[in-house]
Amino acid sequence: MPTLISEAAPAALVTELKARAAALGFGAFGITSAAARPDLRDKLQHALAEGWHGDMEWMAETAERRASPSALWDGARSIIMLGVNYGPDSDPLATLTRRDRGTISVYARNRDYHEIIKGKLKELAGLLSRRSGAEVKVFVDTAPVMEKPLAEAAGLGWQGKHTVLVSRDYGSWLFLGAIFTSADLPADEPHEESCGTCRRCLDICPTAAFPAPFQLDARRCLAYLNIEHKGPIPLEFRAAMGNRIYGCDDCLAVCPWNKFASVASEARLQARDELNAPALSDLVQLDDAGFRALFAGSPIKRIGHGRFLRNVLIAIGNSGDVGLAPLAEARLGDDDPLVRGAAIWSVRRLVPRDRANALALDFMAREGDITVRSEWTAELTQ
Repeated sequence: MPTLISEAAPAALVTELKARAAALGFGAFGITSAAARPDLRDKLQHALAEGWHGDMEWMAETAERRASPSALWDGARSIIMLGVNYGPDSDPLATLTRRDRGTISVYARNRDYHEIIKGKLKELAGLLSRRSGAEVKVFVDTAPVMEKPLAEAAGLGWQGKHTVLVSRDYGSWLFLGAIFTSADLPADEPHEESCGTCRRCLDICPTAAFPAPFQLDARRCLAYLNIEHKGPIPLEFRAAMGNRIYGCDDCLAVCPWNKFASVASEARLQARDELNAPALSDLVQLDDAGFRALFAGSPIKRIGHGRFLRNVLIAIGNSGDVGLAPLAEARLGDDDPLVRGAAIWSVRRLVPRDRANALALDFMAREGDITVRSEWTAELTQ
């Protein structure tokens, strides 16, 4: 049953919630009905049918709950959508030309936003519960919630042609969180799509990951490939990765609405100096303990040492720096076949063909891993 609030109470309660949200660091606040987006089910089913989710099987497994807020929690009547600004203090794409350095997505150059935002959401939800007696649940990204269309419905912004939420005040740089509640709260007007004829985000994509405006095929998205994808990076996308070792900000960074964005005010969301442009030569030598120490409290830690080294080795292969070749060669004997495979590609790109051939023959003579042998063969035939 919905939690009913007296006629005079909702406006005063929302005013109090907005004030507290602002004090907690939420720059964007909006309310929508749990039933506001009946189109979500069809949109999700279309994306899944096209296979755009890649090997993110959890999207298909949670499709029923993801398609509707009430399917996730049948007690939900209203949803408060909130946004925290994480705007960068410099051009996120500037490091792409520094080929001996790694480029990390803006959102991951600081502490993991999940833990920061969830605490703030719980405090605000607690206030709502105390004032209204309503039930509340908080969600930040990891739950099967389609935050971006719900944020659009709540008036925080609109989903741009790159499918990311765009805000008139914060551009592409908003972390989103949601409070589901049994309270019937007055809903805000949804935001109209305001991309116009602009297609900068579509045109800059290095891998043509957008089948059409407002549609994303994750299987071609570099952020998906270097974060979510667990296997080797497909050959056709390796050169396009450049030095992007975690995520990709190209489509976000070129949005013209970013001209209104400000730098993140939350200290824990400001970039750590050591993650702005880390040297590939240092990263490729990290052991597992060093990896965990460097990325403690960072979302990068989630992908694990092996996948991270895979990304770093692809970046080294794209660097054109022959001085990094010995460091890539040192990973040919790594325990993880994923790392060995990436090292093969990296070495192949940096050393002369005769040395690559010699390494290949020696490697295949002593290495029984079929996957890695295939990697050598694929590279040596190109």
